[in-house]
Amino acid sequence: MVILSFIDIVKHFSVYFHCFHRRYKAQIGVCYGMLGNNLPSKQEVVALFKQNNIRRMRIYGPDQQALQALRGSNIELILDVPNSDLQRLASNQGEANTWVQNNVRNYINNVKIKYIAVGNEVKPSDFFAQFLVPAMIKIQNAINSLGLASQVKVSTATFSALLNDDSFPPSKGSIRQNYKPILDPVINFLVSNRSPLLLNLYPYFAYIGNRRDIRLDYALFTAPSVVVQDQGSGLGYRNLFDAMLDTVYFALEKANGRGLEIVVSESGWPSAGGAGDVTNVNNARTYISNLIRHVQGGSPKRQGRPIETYIFAMFDENNKPGDETEKHFGLFSPNKQSKYQINFN
Repeated sequence: MVILSFIDIVKHFSVYFHCFHRRYKAQIGVCYGMLGNNLPSKQEVVALFKQNNIRRMRIYGPDQQALQALRGSNIELILDVPNSDLQRLASNQGEANTWVQNNVRNYINNVKIKYIAVGNEVKPSDFFAQFLVPAMIKIQNAINSLGLASQVKVSTATFSALLNDDSFPPSKGSIRQNYKPILDPVINFLVSNRSPLLLNLYPYFAYIGNRRDIRLDYALFTAPSVVVQDQGSGLGYRNLFDAMLDTVYFALEKANGRGLEIVVSESGWPSAGGAGDVTNVNNARTYISNLIRHVQGGSPKRQGRPIETYIFAMFDENNKPGDETEKHFGLFSPNKQSKYQINFN
């Protein structure tokens, strides 16, 4: 029998704690959008990720230059299937096989593709909504045929619009009736394949949509105490991020998705382009810094379970459509200068 000294026990515990700490600190990624005409090269972007110890990335389509630049980087990746490809991939298994061969199999040996996001924020009114789940199934078939089902998980990225208007407090969360034809089969697919749901989650948009009832400190993780006490669950909420996330968890439970995990595939705060008291560098820094710290500990409904989260976005994108704020979500300017100090370590 080996008897360990106290010092040996401390050393073993220290090694275990270090490994545990490293495993559960590496929860943050950053979305790499490319809708700008002044952005750095793909190689420079990957180098910037590594320089800032950003270990996870999301890209919104199979950009071959980006995938090449990621070879050997050890950066984990969410790889999107664009909405424009859903109909083609849903119509033919051969098309899905080719997509997976070209964009997954050709890179998987030295690019850490973790998730395939089939579609992004697909709404019931979108003409391609009918092709979402068939495309997911065919991509999954292609992944299965290559023996990659345990390594690469197939999902889709959705957003808070799926929730009913009366989903407050969080325990009352439920899915809108018009979203059920999309989400019910999505949930069944995810449960069957043990894949997480990807969720784009923005307290910023919730706040600017209801400044009368939502406090800014609640949206920025700076409220000093519980703001929302959920009588239905007994849980208290000090920030809007947790409340929004748990609302979706409660909604999933009511739709046969009790065991599903959620990966937050986008979250961010613009630094310009809107009301100056809301969209400014200080608020963006406050939100992002607090988000990075906060997700290590989980939400009230899933305490102690780190929330894998991807910040939107790496760069300001001057060609991004929509409101002016959409162009100003970047952590970095296109010249690779950080807009504010963020610690990813």
